[in-house]
Amino acid sequence: MTKNAILSPALLLATVAGLATPAIAADDADTIVVTAQRQAYRGDFTLRETPQAITQIGQQQIDNNNITRLSDALDLSASVARQNNFGGLWDAYAVRGFAGDENLPSGYLVNGFNGGRGFGGSRDVAGIERVEVLKGPNAALFGRGEPGGTINIVTKRADFDTRGRVNLMAGSFDRQRGDADVNLAVGDVAAVRLIGFYEDAGSFRTTVRSERFGFLPSLLFKLGDNTSLTYDLELTRSEADFDRGTVAIGGVLGRVPRENFLGEPGDGPIEADATGHQLQLQHNFNDAWSLLLGGQYRETRLEGFSTEAELAGGRQRLGRDGRSLSRQRRSRLYEGEHFVLRGEVAGRFDTGSLKHRVLIGADYDSFDNSQLFLRFRPPVIGPATTPQASNDIDVFAPVYGRFPLPTPAPQTNRLDQQRAFGAYVQDQISLSDRVQIRLGGRFDAITVETLNRANSVGAERNYNRFSPQAGIVFEASKAVSLYAAYGEGFRANLGATAAGTLFDPETSKSAEIGAKFGLFDDKLQGTVSLFTLSKSNVLAADPANPGFSLPIGKARSRGLEVDLNGKLPGDIDLWFSYAYVDAEARANVNDLNFGLAIKIGDPLINVPKHSLNVQASRAFAIGDTRLTLGGGVQYVGERLGETGTSFVLPDYTLARLFAAWRVQENVEIFADVTNLFNTTYYTNSFAQLWVQPGTPRAGSVAVRFSF
Repeated sequence: MTKNAILSPALLLATVAGLATPAIAADDADTIVVTAQRQAYRGDFTLRETPQAITQIGQQQIDNNNITRLSDALDLSASVARQNNFGGLWDAYAVRGFAGDENLPSGYLVNGFNGGRGFGGSRDVAGIERVEVLKGPNAALFGRGEPGGTINIVTKRADFDTRGRVNLMAGSFDRQRGDADVNLAVGDVAAVRLIGFYEDAGSFRTTVRSERFGFLPSLLFKLGDNTSLTYDLELTRSEADFDRGTVAIGGVLGRVPRENFLGEPGDGPIEADATGHQLQLQHNFNDAWSLLLGGQYRETRLEGFSTEAELAGGRQRLGRDGRSLSRQRRSRLYEGEHFVLRGEVAGRFDTGSLKHRVLIGADYDSFDNSQLFLRFRPPVIGPATTPQASNDIDVFAPVYGRFPLPTPAPQTNRLDQQRAFGAYVQDQISLSDRVQIRLGGRFDAITVETLNRANSVGAERNYNRFSPQAGIVFEASKAVSLYAAYGEGFRANLGATAAGTLFDPETSKSAEIGAKFGLFDDKLQGTVSLFTLSKSNVLAADPANPGFSLPIGKARSRGLEVDLNGKLPGDIDLWFSYAYVDAEARANVNDLNFGLAIKIGDPLINVPKHSLNVQASRAFAIGDTRLTLGGGVQYVGERLGETGTSFVLPDYTLARLFAAWRVQENVEIFADVTNLFNTTYYTNSFAQLWVQPGTPRAGSVAVRFSF
């Protein structure tokens, strides 16, 4: 399929019905990825025709890196940086330097739906076909998103090919996991795909354990020659001990052994549950026009106790004796309810010599965020303050259960609600065989309400905004295309200050230029891009009132990205991702977390300037078997570890090796070693007393069966 080819709706439906063979090379810029139903917001464009940088993390990368969680998959893209992940209980990241609200998990799309909101725990990859990092100005289509980019998860959906796969794994720190994926065709009118996983694991952190399981089935119905219906269920549960990580004593990391857990095992695990339903109907009117209708409903819940370091200096004994950590005890019941409806028409037509490919759509998004929060807090440290009164623990020789667990008192009881309607249009016009322009825009009407149930004080605000986008693609040669894009974004900030004042919406502007190219007869695909982003009305968490936020002003990010993926001469598979990101504050304000000054030019927290991920592998034939050997290197530069201070997390370099031996056509044995040189490193932090250490050297073995 050439890069100028258009995949018609009829061919898409034929693929769904098993009547055509799809092009499925997700990493080939000259092909279009075909799934049972087309992806919303995307249209029938090849990657090289799209005026933005896109990274696709497919099944090969997931397998070669033995990835089980979304956060680990996103490490493969240097443009994505880990953020404060709430003790490991949700996914949090920044794309091109910008993250969302610190009090909520990072939002992402699932098959084009806004699906990442809520408190369902970190996302497992068992049901993921691929992860798309859609960088740059997307908001004119997607609406409520970050200007740096959007993560879209494409799930494994039912089709008309009967097959299956079972994966059994064991690894360091008492880790056991099993997952299965079975697809069955029911005649030529229906298909079912059954996916499930279970994992039980210890940790290098003393006493910390986790247990996760999920059931992710998908159903496909052919309702006619031109109509198909897909239903997907998400049913997951995780239990994990809440772990804020280690501490920096006097701003110095590494003094406390990285395995020392500083919470309380007696708190028990925190439970996170998610139940989601997604329904999509696709109808093809003819070869040129198709309709996509869909809905999603998702409920999430997070509940449990935790013991965490106190951040206020006056209440913290660690700064006085260098070993006694004063701790809060918290109880949380967080619930999210998310409902989305969407309709989209895609088509193509000509006006004279101009060829148009259009997307026209509308969506409705409703999100309820309920938070019941209780807290015990240590008193201000004085001469008569006892270790029991401040719930102390010795960071060098922790003794758990030394004191009775304090009883937390009510702190926050609130409900935040958001109702949003959006309509969008995009037209990509072929001016000639070599030049295409993209024009589009989106209108959003959003209502935000908040209710402090503790005092019955509520507030409501309405926002309207039009977000334009524009782009151009120029085919410089058969191997190279150049592009430029500009877009504006709009996202209503959910919730209010502790005093009940609603926030102004977050607005953004983004622009990028780049080149996409193919080397070695297009076997190796690459993208080079330069970008600049800015946004206003950025929020930060309010430490005096947990669960509430406060505005901190403006921010800007600029940078360079280089991505390569494919085959080198010698049949070597290569993955290369490098990013330079300069993300900084653009307003002089006080950091409302700690009362410290933020100045123009100060870096944003947890965003390294330099990041790199390189993976390489090669397969060898050994008799009737096949052996694949590979490895990788990840580099993350130093980055700010606490806003408003000079505390930084050190840079680190991690190496890994893996081997996959296909002993029979349907049996593969896999083994890998991560953090090969046992590097001590830190992945993210919120403050000097909340720092997440990385995993030491670890190994795993797996057996993969397919049929």
